[in-house]
Amino acid sequence: MQLELKKYVLHLKHTFSISRESHDFQDSLIAALSLDGHTGYGEATANPYYNVSVESMINEIEGIRQELETFDFSTPQQLHAFLTQNGLSNFAVCALDLAAHDLYGKLNGKPLYQIWNTSLDHYPTTNYTIGIDSIDKMVAKMNETPWPIYKIKLGTDNDVAIVRALREHTDAIFRIDANCAWSAEETIANAPVLKDLGVEFLEQPLKADNWDGMEQVMHQSVLPIIADESCIVESDVEKCGLHFNGINIKLTKCGGLTPALRMIQKAKSLGLKVMVGCMTESSVGISAIAQLLPQLDYVDMDGAMLLREDIADGVSFSANADTIFPSLGGSGIQLR
Repeated sequence: MQLELKKYVLHLKHTFSISRESHDFQDSLIAALSLDGHTGYGEATANPYYNVSVESMINEIEGIRQELETFDFSTPQQLHAFLTQNGLSNFAVCALDLAAHDLYGKLNGKPLYQIWNTSLDHYPTTNYTIGIDSIDKMVAKMNETPWPIYKIKLGTDNDVAIVRALREHTDAIFRIDANCAWSAEETIANAPVLKDLGVEFLEQPLKADNWDGMEQVMHQSVLPIIADESCIVESDVEKCGLHFNGINIKLTKCGGLTPALRMIQKAKSLGLKVMVGCMTESSVGISAIAQLLPQLDYVDMDGAMLLREDIADGVSFSANADTIFPSLGGSGIQLR
């Protein structure tokens, strides 16, 4: 296989703020694996919260370049096992695992969802994320992109007031993501008011390691609670089953599609709702997420929609929020 690595700086349409940070651009690593005239693409974004940079990922991958380029590729799962055995971080593994899946599908002339024997007859609609800002600017962002489901980022001193103000401007479903900024008491108190305001669920309201607080919330919240920062890797799923109603899987954090498929099955066996979420990323990463749609209850894959300019073509969205799948195999990605 031939390996190519390239850093991209993805510029956002608007400053994106959550409870712990704000940014106007996102560093991203695109990995390309080529074999027999086909190229598969994968993506992993830098993340200061997890102390991951594009440079650190490139250094990891370059350390095994020779082994990668002489690897006898047959399945993405086989390559994933090789990568984890070599001690690469989940972020670096994700970029290569997504590329391997895209390549595998292109070599076989089928999109991944077909290879996995799933159907597009039924699948969830992605939400569109509104970052923390002034109410006027949050409303302007909703008006700029009318959508049936919005994820609202919170973690301020007036969170309920923000949701109440936004509700005056749309009938869309709301999902709330506090990114670990609330206490258990605050979550339990906010939930009935937010439910009356048309909120569907709360995502990661408490700090990731506050398991006692999450148990309290599970028993007393009138809204379902979805784990994000508390559910990083496969081993987290079972513990989340006792403290959450569902999990949000991030491909970059868990190490790609290979472990994500196992996490989905484990979560379902525990009766958990399953969501896959994105980072601020291009259509390379988003198109990989889209292949999982038939297996999901919820999805957050709007990352490329938040960009000023995308770097790839792949899965896209119509103005009425329909997901449009390309005919190309794998994840359907072509770099621009």
